[in-house]
Amino acid sequence: MDSIVKQNVLALTRCGHGAAEATDWFRVGLGLYYLSGLMTDETIDFKRIDKDFNRFIYQSIGKGHSITSVLQFMSGEKVVPVVDSPRFMAAFAEHCPHVPVNTIPFLLSLNLGVAKNISKVDIGGPLLDWIERQPTPEGDAPKVRDVL
Repeated sequence: MDSIVKQNVLALTRCGHGAAEATDWFRVGLGLYYLSGLMTDETIDFKRIDKDFNRFIYQSIGKGHSITSVLQFMSGEKVVPVVDSPRFMAAFAEHCPHVPVNTIPFLLSLNLGVAKNISKVDIGGPLLDWIERQPTPEGDAPKVRDVL
């Protein structure tokens, strides 16, 4: 994790109104960076990457949070008000240009698929509904519900 990512996520966080919203925006912004970093052909050293993300999380919002808890937050219904917020989307587009806004539904569906594989829990609910309402680049792409 480089200093640009850290600066971008902290700038996004400062756009949130109040501590709760700012913390949620931090989680989602950082989680989206994490997930976008998985889109590579290179071998990923998860132990090192998770350690870097966890250190940044601890330094930024304190104990009790980790990259695992961030990803769990992003696979539940509490993420929907964040990604459904025009203010968040505008702030994310401005402060986090390395992760295009139009990739957010894909990244959330990727995370949801991993959560399903780990927990074996049904993924249906508000987040999946939100993802499916988003426009798909290909137009005829299969629905996330059918793939997961």
